[in-house]
Amino acid sequence: MRDWLEPVRDWFHQRPAAAEVAALAAVVRASGASNFEDWSEDQLLAASRKLSVDTRVGLAAYLAISRELAARTVGLRPFDVQLQAAAAMLRGVSMEMDTGEGKTLVGAIVAAGHALSGSIVHVLSANEYLARRDAAWMAPFFASLQLTVGVVTADTTPSARRRAYGAHITYVPVSEAGFDILRDRLAHAATERVRSTARVAILDEADAVLLDEGRTPLVLAGESDTAPAGPTASIGEMVATLVQGRHYEVDVDRRSLHFTDEGFVALEEWFTGVDLFGDDHEVLAEAHVALHAEVLLVRDVDYVIRGGRAWMVSQARGRIEQLQRWPEGLQSAIEAKEGLSPSPALDVLDQITMADLLGEYRSVVGMSATLVPASEELQETHGLKVGRLPPNEPCVRQDEPGRLFRTAAERDAAALDLLVDAHATGQPVLVATQSVAMSEAFAARVVDIGLPVAVLNALNDEREATIIARAGEPGRITVSTQMAGRGTDIRPSHESRTSGGLLIVGLGIFPSKRLEDQIRGRSGRQGDPGRSVFLWGLDDELIHQAAPGHKDPQQVTVVGEVLDPRLRQLPNHAQQVSDGAHASLRGLTQRYGRLLGLQRRKLLGLREEWLTQDTSILEVLSHDSALQERLSDAVSEAEMVRAMRRALLSSVDRAWSEHLGYATSVREGIHLRVLVKEDPLDEFNRILAKAWPSIVPGSIENALRIVALATVRDGRLDLEGAGLHRPSATWAYTVTDNSLGTEGERLAKALFKSMRFPRRF
Repeated sequence: MRDWLEPVRDWFHQRPAAAEVAALAAVVRASGASNFEDWSEDQLLAASRKLSVDTRVGLAAYLAISRELAARTVGLRPFDVQLQAAAAMLRGVSMEMDTGEGKTLVGAIVAAGHALSGSIVHVLSANEYLARRDAAWMAPFFASLQLTVGVVTADTTPSARRRAYGAHITYVPVSEAGFDILRDRLAHAATERVRSTARVAILDEADAVLLDEGRTPLVLAGESDTAPAGPTASIGEMVATLVQGRHYEVDVDRRSLHFTDEGFVALEEWFTGVDLFGDDHEVLAEAHVALHAEVLLVRDVDYVIRGGRAWMVSQARGRIEQLQRWPEGLQSAIEAKEGLSPSPALDVLDQITMADLLGEYRSVVGMSATLVPASEELQETHGLKVGRLPPNEPCVRQDEPGRLFRTAAERDAAALDLLVDAHATGQPVLVATQSVAMSEAFAARVVDIGLPVAVLNALNDEREATIIARAGEPGRITVSTQMAGRGTDIRPSHESRTSGGLLIVGLGIFPSKRLEDQIRGRSGRQGDPGRSVFLWGLDDELIHQAAPGHKDPQQVTVVGEVLDPRLRQLPNHAQQVSDGAHASLRGLTQRYGRLLGLQRRKLLGLREEWLTQDTSILEVLSHDSALQERLSDAVSEAEMVRAMRRALLSSVDRAWSEHLGYATSVREGIHLRVLVKEDPLDEFNRILAKAWPSIVPGSIENALRIVALATVRDGRLDLEGAGLHRPSATWAYTVTDNSLGTEGERLAKALFKSMRFPRRF
């Protein structure tokens, strides 16, 4: 869905980098004048060691050598447009290239160019599958330049991680790179750390990582000594009896709800003697959490059950989020609702946002097929210049105008008609849906009309490779969630191409134009024929959010298609509203995290001194000369330093964990400051700034107390017996958007309301 102004906006946002990218075409032409076909690999290697990609001449020579080596080692001879994209990225411009244009090879050429200049490079992938695939695929190319390559995934052992990060180039999922940063931050010895200090990050699917997944921080947590927080079974049983419209109301966007007066009465009758607004207010809070889980979180839409656990499903990618969980109360409420064993309670030890993660690198550059629509935000928020290059072969895919129907049922009926016609001609079809439940329900309707269908969603992701490999066969019908979006390579057979190529049928309004374009991009790659069409219903959730009071359609065909010009604008507007609301929420998250980030960096500087410098430890001990003298008589100086270091690091880590918890609790209610005409963000920062000065002195005081209480056993101080605490297990995950409506959620909702259509629609 593009309005007529979008190409103008896209051109304006990429204008700063357009001239720079265009100028590099001359460098690519110069590289084509170099003939290395008769050179041996040893000669090519020797030549690569003598050049500098920082000069135009050196860059042209490097591109020519890369072209020749890539053809010999991985069987791919880069097109000029690929070399121009690689040249632009080596100059610091993030590049948009259409799907199917060979971004994997471009990223490898960029990585090798930086590595030959002496930089350690991390290629940050969107997921583990791409990290493994691309590292193995490009390994022969790197080897021809005598560059080592490593790969890190969630199941990589610490020793294997060190080896992988010790390579010239490391492929790693961006989430795993963040978790390794967090784990290294909590190391008690330099030898426990696994990461190398990389200078360059190449970010694959940059807009997905920074925007779609960038609203939530990566979190490292340790098992808590307390019981899991969350509603009791009795509260869960009670809210299941409540009736919408009588006991509670759900907001039109279905992201929050509230009890009615009759609902409060029902709670008080169920829990006799409780004071919901006084000493027993936690009962009301738990009931609200339980009701949210019961009503707003839907199985096979928001989560799936697998292996006795509730797994979140990414709304942007349609995949199970194995590293994501809800805030603990809501997590426990879902587990109680589904009769599952409760997850352990966790204490958050540290967290990092995508912006801070990328701040670990001196140079960051990205690539994706959908960067330009987000170029303004990427430039302002992350400092990424964005350029675009046309495809090597013109795209001949036919992108038909979207079609609007009165209801989802009529929309789905029209989709079935498209499938019947395509199947009759042997044209393969990919149907893109937005949830597991939606994919299963539509696939069942396909079966009902007698057509064969393959389903790809979070319930059968282990069959992904097999399903995708056959999705381009003649007459094949594949119904998928957004799992078939980014990184999915569907290759139509020769027979399928003669039948028109892959047909994309999108069901419903996707929350971002970038997501929609990624789905379209599965078809029509590298000049292949193809076709795409998106079908919408007036009862689509995004339309309810953006224009809940729209008029009923007056011009409707016999199959339920809406022809009213004004109503046909609704899907485009709803998508723009959704994009804008999510952008505002990302900005809010960043602003609230800025002070915490500054405080964390300052604390990490002090922690590094304690970790690596014995003199800093002895300086802390000198604060208590009597203790230092007593320890000197009992243990060696080395043991005294070792014990004090462990006590200090554990204490400061615990203090930071508590500070994060305090920040979370403050933010939960900070929006109420507007009632007394105070700026919530200013007040949040003021409160955190006030709490900050006590962290370091308190950590030192606690560490000295632990060491003072420790007894000596075999020449070593027993710190655990004196109260030293270090989590026995750590969990890495990302927290979801706060589903219970903190300030960010409320502001996003307010934005939705402010951007809705007037009643005349």
